Amino acid sequence: MTAERRAVALDVDGVLLDSTAAHHAVWSQWARSRGLAVAPVLAACTGRRPEDTVREVAPHLDPAAERLALDTLTRASRAAVAAMPGAAELLRLLPAGSWAIVTSGSAWYVRQAFGRQKLPLPAVQVYGEDVAAAKPAPDAYLLATSLLGVDPEDCLVVEDSLVGVMAGKSAGCRVLGVGVPPAAQPDHWVAALPDAAGIVRGWLCGERLPAGGA
Repeated sequence: MTAERRAVALDVDGVLLDSTAAHHAVWSQWARSRGLAVAPVLAACTGRRPEDTVREVAPHLDPAAERLALDTLTRASRAAVAAMPGAAELLRLLPAGSWAIVTSGSAWYVRQAFGRQKLPLPAVQVYGEDVAAAKPAPDAYLLATSLLGVDPEDCLVVEDSLVGVMAGKSAGCRVLGVGVPPAAQPDHWVAALPDAAGIVRGWLCGERLPAGGA
């Protein structure tokens, strides 16, 4: 394993974008409009594609149609989406070609949000629509490592959700959890994104990922 062949794949919502309030507002509005209890819907939607959440919480509805409805609500939402503290600083550390974003979200949403927050986009971008099976399946991270030209074991995944941690580990990557409980079983965890910068930099320089949490 060499430092030159290492890479980093970062989730977006909850890692690089602070979008929790915006997503909760959209999903709450959608749930109420469909006569669903809000709390179970919010518990199910984190880190997953909208259509996959719909299949779980409302199997009587058409996932494709509801995805369009959710996209419309998202475009109309006035809830703010901001860069996570430390996101711009972390992305400036990453050499071109060494990193990817891997998200269950859509390209239009992420590209608009990154543009508003003036965050750079990498050459490798994997969105929910790019894979047949989204997180917690490994497909998105396997696609990212293939496009980055590295073996999964040489890629560090940065995730904030249980389904994201599961996806990264099942792909064979090492996983750094940000704000996830140890019970999610990432290989290492930190409380917040600024705490991850030194670990990510060390990984790209060939250092081992420390065990446990910071």
